[in-house]
Amino acid sequence: MKIAIIGAGNMGGAIAAGLAKGKLVQSCDIICTARTQATLDKIKAIDPDIVTTNDNAFAAKEADIVILAVKPWLMEEVIADLREHMDPFKQIFVSVAAGITLEELGGWISPSSPSYATVFRAIPNTAAAVLESMTFIASTNADEDQIKMVCDIFDEMGTTMYVEERLIPAGTALASCGIAFAMRYIRAASEGGVEIGFRPEEARKIVEYTVKGAAELLLASGNNPEVEIDKVTTAGGITIKGLNEMEHEGFTSAVIKGLKACL
Repeated sequence: MKIAIIGAGNMGGAIAAGLAKGKLVQSCDIICTARTQATLDKIKAIDPDIVTTNDNAFAAKEADIVILAVKPWLMEEVIADLREHMDPFKQIFVSVAAGITLEELGGWISPSSPSYATVFRAIPNTAAAVLESMTFIASTNADEDQIKMVCDIFDEMGTTMYVEERLIPAGTALASCGIAFAMRYIRAASEGGVEIGFRPEEARKIVEYTVKGAAELLLASGNNPEVEIDKVTTAGGITIKGLNEMEHEGFTSAVIKGLKACL
């Protein structure tokens, strides 16, 4: 199985890194494209066996699965340039661009017969590079085997959730944008750590492992976060004082507003 990644920038490069670390696809069967040699060099640094090129047509023509990872405003133009080199009757197409519907993608890939194109939308995040992405997947004109295959590919890079397309924007906000929100908390807490006495590199390491530990604890236990919070908030203690101060400053409200702003 050959996979082409058209546009191996930040997101496409993270997918390439994740695929190369997995077992379903050999590195030599991954073809990545980019406009600049510097970006292609970064891909080669990940795994020298990955095929790199600035020729989108060559990459798309050779692939069984074409992952379209260009910016949303470039997608229609890139697909138009590739159309004569793609086969909507044989290939599977996966877009990781936010805001472009399956209907639009099908129409661009195969204007004369959009109902024949097997198209997926996949919304991973950059943690795919370290096999820890939360990826949302929706599809059109895909059979059960094709859905399983695409989900299996992204499952190697973390965890997938197959959803109705209407939930893709919400998934984008919660997981794809959400990874930036989580990192913004890590930055804020790290800065606070410096203010209360730690060196910057110490503060960041403390916060990173604290956040990792919190996530692993919830994943392992299946508990609601409030259950675990209650375990460390004693009456009159410093933890509840800190939590209350954050809430007085609008912590939960700010997070929810940020998520809704992404829709």
